Amino acid sequence: MNPHYRVAIFGSARIREGDRDYQDVFRIARGLAAAGFDIVTGGGPGLMQAANSGSKAAQSETRSIGLNIKLPREQDPNPFLDIKQEFPIFSSRLDTFMQLSDAVVVAPGGIGTLLELFYAWQLVQVEHICDTPIILYGEIWTNLLVWLETEVLERGLFSRKEMHMIFHATEPELVVDLVRKIHADRLKEAHACKNFSKYRVELRSSDRTENISPL
Repeated sequence: MNPHYRVAIFGSARIREGDRDYQDVFRIARGLAAAGFDIVTGGGPGLMQAANSGSKAAQSETRSIGLNIKLPREQDPNPFLDIKQEFPIFSSRLDTFMQLSDAVVVAPGGIGTLLELFYAWQLVQVEHICDTPIILYGEIWTNLLVWLETEVLERGLFSRKEMHMIFHATEPELVVDLVRKIHADRLKEAHACKNFSKYRVELRSSDRTENISPL
């Protein structure tokens, strides 16, 4: 298993421990980390904390990474991070997410999560990054997908082939299985696309500077 394959998990800061979505994201991250994948989140509370704590619970050699944003309210970094970096603006933070991540899981969330979803999709569409799979998790996305197909796609405002990287799953185990399969298939390609072929990034942890090297 490639130890540097990284999965970004996006989701709401407002969902608390004990909520089903929190438990599901914990299970997704724990399963992905147990399979050997680093987890990248916004580093804050809610579903970000669920993902980072799930990553740590796997007790694997993978890393739990947090890209925190400075806001007037929200958000202090959660305590489950191996590596963290703070950003003053969303744009540079979003670019770093996509520089680091080989796959994206979009859990339930609001405006920030929608921004992350559509930014990731846009970058794949215009080939600024390689075909990063975007996995929508939860029933919350069902009506959005219906709207995209019946309204936006129907009017020819994008093509069906531009949805080829979009997946929808409603069980945590399905997300883990899908990422494992995508990773295994990618390893079979002689010249598999790497996001790092177009980007370089440096993350600073609390006690050291750590260069994230190309895969």
